[in-house]
Amino acid sequence: MSEYGRRQLALDTETTGFSAAGGDRIIQIGIVEIPDRQVGDRQIGDSYCRLINPERAVHPRASRVNGITDAQLVGRPKFADIWEELFDYVRGAELVIHNAPFDIGFLDAEVARLGHPSFLGVTGCRVVDTLA
Repeated sequence: MSEYGRRQLALDTETTGFSAAGGDRIIQIGIVEIPDRQVGDRQIGDSYCRLINPERAVHPRASRVNGITDAQLVGRPKFADIWEELFDYVRGAELVIHNAPFDIGFLDAEVARLGHPSFLGVTGCRVVDTLA
C-alpha cells in the first residue's frame, strides 16, 4: 500500500505531567479518523477515546492544562488493559500528531513497560508532525 493509501488518524494524548522519562504517564488517548484524507466540512470518521488509570497522581499543573483529575481516573483501565485494542485500531495508519515527539515519547514509555521496543515499531504506523 502506498503512503497515501494509508488510513489517516489524528492522535492526541493527555498525561499526568510533562516528562515521560521522569515517570509521568498517559491518562487519555483520543484518536479521530480523517476520512479520505480530507479535512473540512465533512463529517469526521470513526473515533477512539479512552481515559486511562495511570497508577499515579496527576500533577496539578497538568490537570490545569488537560482538565482531567485523579477522581476521573478511578476505576478506569490501565494502559496494559487497553494496549491491544489501541494497537489494533491504529495498526498501519498514518498518525497526524501535533508535537509528535511528546506523544510518541509517552507511547514509547508505555509500551516499554509492556516489554515492546517502540510504539511505531509494534504498530507499523507512520507519523506526520504538524508542529514540524
